[in-house]
Amino acid sequence: MPKIIIVGGGIGGLAMALSAAARGHGVVVLERAARFAEIGAGIQLAANGIAALDRLGLGEEVRRIAVRMAELRFMDGVTEEHVTSLTLTEEYRRRFGNPYVVVHRAELHALLLEACQRSPAIDLRAGSTVTGYEQDVRSATVLLEDGARMTGDAVIGADGIHSAIRRQLVGDGAPRVSGITVYRAIIPMERVPERLRWNTSVTWWAGPGCHFVHYPIGGGTYLNLAASSDNGATEALAGVPVTREDVRREFAVLGDAPHELLELGDGWKTWVLIDRDPVRDWTDGRVTLLGDAAHPMLHYAAQGACQALEDAVVLGDLLLCGVDEFPQRFEKYNAERCERTARITLLARESTKLWHPAGEEAVARNVMLSSLSTTQLHDFVAWMHGARHFREAEGIP
Repeated sequence: MPKIIIVGGGIGGLAMALSAAARGHGVVVLERAARFAEIGAGIQLAANGIAALDRLGLGEEVRRIAVRMAELRFMDGVTEEHVTSLTLTEEYRRRFGNPYVVVHRAELHALLLEACQRSPAIDLRAGSTVTGYEQDVRSATVLLEDGARMTGDAVIGADGIHSAIRRQLVGDGAPRVSGITVYRAIIPMERVPERLRWNTSVTWWAGPGCHFVHYPIGGGTYLNLAASSDNGATEALAGVPVTREDVRREFAVLGDAPHELLELGDGWKTWVLIDRDPVRDWTDGRVTLLGDAAHPMLHYAAQGACQALEDAVVLGDLLLCGVDEFPQRFEKYNAERCERTARITLLARESTKLWHPAGEEAVARNVMLSSLSTTQLHDFVAWMHGARHFREAEGIP
């Protein structure tokens, strides 16, 4: 049985393992952590993400544990005006074929992990830190931190934004520091005032140089809080504890209602957001990249996980072939995914221009958004949410 080595056991790596195993390939997943687990809080899955999960055989299970959203609710965070909502109910589901849901990241990862554990074709190995790779015309080998080597027919780097495989393959240095700091917390929904308990909404409060997003997770028992400040941070930080006073000070410009929710947050932690400039080539012979290793993006388009799932589906389809064809199929996968993922990466960056204006620019933005019909709002996201084949070309043999 052909053996594919996947570096990284996150959402993208496990999805790729399922996709490759379904095409008759043996898979080894190497995870650097001591166990397979996922950190983080809420994750949004648009209709295209659900479509990819359907292809992986997990769509129904995700629908069962996720909370279906009825709207993406856009609020002026200073005046507290409800500017507009992108509805996610019958018209959205009919047009794009699936709901828009939110789920805890760990719950989605657990479903993927359990599916991999059930597959006799997938070998999961934790505590395996990969530092690089070698290859020849017939095989690819990963080099492990402990000096061990593992050889297979191909290597797929799904090891995130700090990917060791990308460092060797692309060589584009450290990630780009965005200058934006995000503050995150989770609170029990029972603590949220009834008038602000929008149980089926992903809500944005937009303010000058900042915005605040919240939505339910854990089956609706918790509220996920994520507040972003365009404060010009220059150093990448991850998971650093901060006080409620720090959060209060950073978002002082926002109105009473968003502040009331921010005050409920406990155990706040902060991250300085990073991404990378899109590249056209993330494949080298029998080695390729997937998910954040290939195209890391800011979370503002809510498409990071969706794009990793799409990668896994497209590459899995292409691997319905013999091992001799792997290099050509990897190139085809790269070519069919690079433009779409680059477009979303740049959209995520540009989105802050919509959320962070002040004064007259904010007023003009509100007038523009409130003038758009439901159909026009759906048209804006159709190329992302409405995708079913996730590629620029059809007809995969």
